[in-house]
Amino acid sequence: MEAPGAGTAMRQRCAAAALLAVGSVTLGARQPPARGHRDADAAGAGTFAIAPRTRTATVTRTPFGTLPGGTTVDRFTLINEHGIEVGVMSYGATIMSVRTPDRTGRVDDIVLGFDTLDAYLTRSRYFGAVVGRYGNRIAGGRFTLDGAAIQLTINSGANHLHGGNKGFDKVVWEGEPFDRDGGVGVVFRYTSPDGEESYPGTLKASITYTLTPRDELMLEYRATTDKATPINLTNHSYFNLAGRARGGDILQHLLMLDADRYTPTDDNLIPTGELAPVQGTPFDFRTPTAIGARIDADHEQLRRGKGYDHNFVLNGGAFGAGGGSNRLRASGASAFAEASADRRSLGGGWSASLAEAREQVRRSEAEGPALHLAARVVEPTTGRTLDVETKEPGVQFYAGNNLDLARNGFGRRSGFCLETQHFPDSPNHSNFPSTILRPGRTFESKTVFTFGVK
Repeated sequence: MEAPGAGTAMRQRCAAAALLAVGSVTLGARQPPARGHRDADAAGAGTFAIAPRTRTATVTRTPFGTLPGGTTVDRFTLINEHGIEVGVMSYGATIMSVRTPDRTGRVDDIVLGFDTLDAYLTRSRYFGAVVGRYGNRIAGGRFTLDGAAIQLTINSGANHLHGGNKGFDKVVWEGEPFDRDGGVGVVFRYTSPDGEESYPGTLKASITYTLTPRDELMLEYRATTDKATPINLTNHSYFNLAGRARGGDILQHLLMLDADRYTPTDDNLIPTGELAPVQGTPFDFRTPTAIGARIDADHEQLRRGKGYDHNFVLNGGAFGAGGGSNRLRASGASAFAEASADRRSLGGGWSASLAEAREQVRRSEAEGPALHLAARVVEPTTGRTLDVETKEPGVQFYAGNNLDLARNGFGRRSGFCLETQHFPDSPNHSNFPSTILRPGRTFESKTVFTFGVK
C-alpha cells in the first residue's frame, strides 16, 4: 500500500524529472541547426538542438599494444553521424574514451582512461572495463549453490570483488566490428573456462557495444553456461561530464536516481540484506541534487564508503517499488512519456512527438521487461547530460572516493560510476533477485547511455 502523501511525492518527482530532462523543447518543428549553436528562435529558453546528419558513421580497428605474453590488443573507434566518438579495446572489453561536444560545441573526452596499454595494466582501477563473472562483492568469496559450498578467490580484503584476481577486466576478448541499421559497433566474446577464479562451469559471454544515430551507446550482454554459476556483468566506466581535459572533481554534477531504496552495507561494504528507504537521508537523489551536496554528511553509511559507494534499488526494475514498471512512467501517457520524448529530442539527435513516445512506452510494456530510465546526470558548466537506461534491478553509484592522482593518474572524486547490476552479494541473500545462471538458459542484460546537452 502506498504511504499517505506518496502520490504527491511521486508527482513532484515526475515533474522534477521532466524539468531536468528538458529546458524548453519544440518537438517535430524546425530542422535543427548545426551542433554547437543555439536555436536563435529559442535563445534564452534553454533549448539546445542536436545537429542533423553530417557524416557517415564509421568503425575502425587499429592495434593498441601488446601484452607481456605477446597477445595483441586492438582498439576500435566508433563514430556516428553527429561526430560522437567512442573508443573501446579488446583488453577487458574496455570503454577507453567517449568524445562529445558541450553546449558551445567544444569536444572533450567525458570518461577517465589512458593513452597507453601499459597505463591500463599498472594504474587502472577497472577504468571502463567489463567486470565479471560477478561484478561487485561477494562476502568472503563464499556461497552455497545447489547444496555445494563454493569458495572463490579472495582479492579485496576478505572478500571477492569484480570476478577475482583475473576477472573479465584483465582478459583479452575477441572483437568483431559491425555496421548495421545505421549503428556502428563491436561484439566482444570471451569463454571463461570451468574453474576460472574458482567459478563453476564454462561460461561463454559476449558484450555488444553499439553507437547509434540517436547518440546512444548501447551495451548488450549475453552469456550461457554448462553448469549453474552466478553471473553479474556490468561496465565500470568513470564519467566526468565537464571533460577529462579540464580535470576537476564531479561534485557539482547534478544527479537524479529513480530509487526509493538502497542496500546499506557493513564495514566491509557487504550488503546487510536490508532494503532501506532513501527518504530523509543523503541517499535521496529522486530529485536533481549535486553529488557533493551531502557526500561528507555525518552518516554511518557515508563513513563506511568514504562517500557514495552503494547499490540503489531501482523503481523501474522487477524488484523496484513500482512492481516492475518505472514509477516515472506509471501510465502510458504519463509525465515519463513527455520527459522521454523531450529527453530524446534534446539528447538523441532526433525529434519525436508525444504520440510517438507514448507508442514506444506501450510497445515496451507489451514486450515484457523493458528499459527504464534509472539515472540522469547534468553538468551545469558545460551543459552535457548523461541518461542511463537499463533492464537491471540496481545501480551502483560510486563517486570515485578511492581514486588517487599518484596511483591512478586521476584525483579523488574526479569521476563517478553508474554500474547497472544485480545486487552485491546476491548469492548470499535469498531476498535479493537471483543471479544464478543455469544450463539451457541465456543471461541477457541491456544498458543504454545517452549523451546530450542542455
